[in-house]
Amino acid sequence: MSKERLYLFDTTLRDGAQTAGIEFSLEDKISVTALLEELGVDYIEGGYPGANVVDTAFFGEKRTRRAIFTAFGMTKRSGRSVGNDPGVQAILNSRADAACFVAKAWDHQVEVALEITPEQNLHNLRETVTAGVEAGKEVLVDCEHFFDGYKANPAYALDFIEVSLRAGARWVVLCDTNGGAMPAEVEAIVGEVLKIAPGDRLGIHAHDDTGQAVANTLAAVRAGVRQVQGTLNGVGERCGNANLVTLIPTLMLKPGFAGRFELGVSVEQLGRLTQISRAFDELLNRAPARQAPYVGASAFATKAGIHASALAKESSTYEHIPPELVGNERSIMVSQQAGKSNLLTALKRHGIVLAKDDPKLEKLLRVVKEREARGYSYDGADASFAILARSILGTLPDFFEVESYRTSVERRHNARGEQITVTEAVVKIRVGEDLLMSVAEGNGPVNALDLALRKDLGKYSEQIGDLELVDFKVRILDGGTGAVTRVLVESRDGTGERWYTIGVSPNIIDASFEALYESITYKLLKTRARAAA
Repeated sequence: MSKERLYLFDTTLRDGAQTAGIEFSLEDKISVTALLEELGVDYIEGGYPGANVVDTAFFGEKRTRRAIFTAFGMTKRSGRSVGNDPGVQAILNSRADAACFVAKAWDHQVEVALEITPEQNLHNLRETVTAGVEAGKEVLVDCEHFFDGYKANPAYALDFIEVSLRAGARWVVLCDTNGGAMPAEVEAIVGEVLKIAPGDRLGIHAHDDTGQAVANTLAAVRAGVRQVQGTLNGVGERCGNANLVTLIPTLMLKPGFAGRFELGVSVEQLGRLTQISRAFDELLNRAPARQAPYVGASAFATKAGIHASALAKESSTYEHIPPELVGNERSIMVSQQAGKSNLLTALKRHGIVLAKDDPKLEKLLRVVKEREARGYSYDGADASFAILARSILGTLPDFFEVESYRTSVERRHNARGEQITVTEAVVKIRVGEDLLMSVAEGNGPVNALDLALRKDLGKYSEQIGDLELVDFKVRILDGGTGAVTRVLVESRDGTGERWYTIGVSPNIIDASFEALYESITYKLLKTRARAAA
């Protein structure tokens, strides 16, 4: 029997951006898009073009290779035409493949919040969807407050869906906007909706205000919807959205779902789930949740005792799935094999092939564990992992050696009597037999070091001409001014490829320099590999 297709719609860059403490830059959005493409979601909702400078710039170009690039916005306002509504026009004129329009499906909200009649609301909905279809966009409609609206006035909520579909919407998404619905009522209400709309035109958008966003999403899928909306690691307004990192493995691995449905995520992509989840947290500059389902560091952790003894005999006694299916690992002594499997997968991404019984693999695993204990995290710094691996395996070329470096920060008055801060860096490096010294001023010590380090690399200077530092994040791992600091540097080059390197030290300058040094080393590795291909 053929499986039914379930579609994954990610709204990390739109609904997730409403999370307290999260502000995505343009570069952040590009990086998150790359993670989502690596995961294999079907739709990526990138934000609201016209609402702010970042989103407008993001939608100025096509940002996805495979996923359907989706813009979000509201239906047209009353009293003006679609052509004269700047919000709608910003979406229709963007480089997005699809347009997701949100409108209120609860008549009470329409009258109180919008101060228009329910009929006017349906008219605005119809006109907007029609305009989106005529503009060549795949149109989705987010039915805001749908479940509350259905409980208050089922007829109006169902009329809302019918108007959307008749106007040409590909998907009509049932939203539990306040996050208060229960799984049983979600399943029952979806069942009623299916009497007027086919399931392969319906989606579910759940919020986690009662801790049941994942359960509500699964209930809706059981009832018949065929599009699932959510975010990476469940980020989102208030308590968050349905967590795609939990939903994807549940749908792919659990009875009742795995046998019925097919996702656009491959087994190989599922095996990178843990790495993608943790890389996203690194980008947000926050520690991954240790007890996160499937991907948390404690998800397959067992303390010594009868549980560990049982696991040693049969892993399924205390594990609901093999951890390697999602790229995680067992964290008891019998986990060495799983740890090696993860390393072999990571090495393969960089074209390094080793046998499981190779003693160098054991050494690399030991070094990685030691460095993680000191604060390193390679889930979000794959380029640094590649450099460490090649160093341990003896295959890292000796491009250049740093003899010494220093930075100085001087606060002084300029000729006009204004207080200014001047930062200078001096770097001495050895390239072959040549000893080179470079001096640079920058916007702070890290920028000055970056400029000085790249100013003169001798015979390698031309190879790093298109190297650019895109982002720089600092995390304090322990409290206090003398704490250990972790620095994550994002770089890119003229090919468009991005990579991440990491540095850890009690000294923030040392940590930063380590990450900068490895960024340049990885660029040189890339250039050599491309030349040899």
